[in-house]
Amino acid sequence: MSANTTKPIVRKPPLTWKQKGIRYGLLLAGAYLGVIIVLMALENFLLFRPMKAAEEWLQPPNRRVQDVELRLEDGTPIHGWWCPQEGARGAVLYCHGNAGNLSHRAGAIAVWQQLMNQSVFIFDYPGYGKSGGKPSEAGCYAAGQAAYDWLTTVGGVPAEQILLHGGSLGGAVAVNLAVRIPHRALVLVKAFTSIPDMAQRQYPWLPAKWLVRNKFDNLGKIGQCPKPIFIAHGDQDGLVPYSHAQLLFQAAKAPKQLLTLKGQDHNDPLEPDFFSALQEFLDRVEAEASRGKQVAIPLAEREGYSPAN
Repeated sequence: MSANTTKPIVRKPPLTWKQKGIRYGLLLAGAYLGVIIVLMALENFLLFRPMKAAEEWLQPPNRRVQDVELRLEDGTPIHGWWCPQEGARGAVLYCHGNAGNLSHRAGAIAVWQQLMNQSVFIFDYPGYGKSGGKPSEAGCYAAGQAAYDWLTTVGGVPAEQILLHGGSLGGAVAVNLAVRIPHRALVLVKAFTSIPDMAQRQYPWLPAKWLVRNKFDNLGKIGQCPKPIFIAHGDQDGLVPYSHAQLLFQAAKAPKQLLTLKGQDHNDPLEPDFFSALQEFLDRVEAEASRGKQVAIPLAEREGYSPAN
């Protein structure tokens, strides 16, 4: 007679509430960490939304527009449009926002020419439009510097006649230039304080501001800008809060002005009142400067409009 070799079934005791809590906590922590890793890996994709010319390219605002090819120090090709205006009183170096390409600003270029009597030089960042390379913070800054260098040399525009215009992300490129190079004035439209601040707003449940690699720190730099500063921002901006403009205004040196765009959201189109306010600001500041004075223009709480980024 053979012995019974069947082993008795041993049942594990049920998990205690404490053990269940630890297990679920570890699962949640793992998922939380996974989300952080994914967002960090996708940071540049979320920040930069370029469109190559092969995907969509609009016609220039007029036949006088000239294609300009620049080269960064690392050899990256940068494309721009030189848009001369007959009888212009100067030029705008146009630093656009994070999406699309420069051709999508053709309408805004025409308005700058008509309402401000300015020539316009607009350029794409690496990875945008007809520019080569991939977008990065350093690449955006380098493209801005290359565009400025072309404008003051080949373009023949004196530095003191150049308006540095930055819309949204382009505001950071314009600020980065404004702290280092001569210019007429800095014009910021719907600009943010920094990318860490924007990231924390988008993901308040993450330590986002400590994790992002791109900084674009406008708030930390704007106090070093020595020339007049005109800031315009919509009080209904759903992407970049109006409070960012207020903080930038507070940190900036005089002469300065903050134009509140009543009822305007981030991508609302250009209207003439914005340019009227800008021209009034420039006329007043430059008139005071010609008399050897410096004027601090108070926070402007007035109705106005803004161009597309």
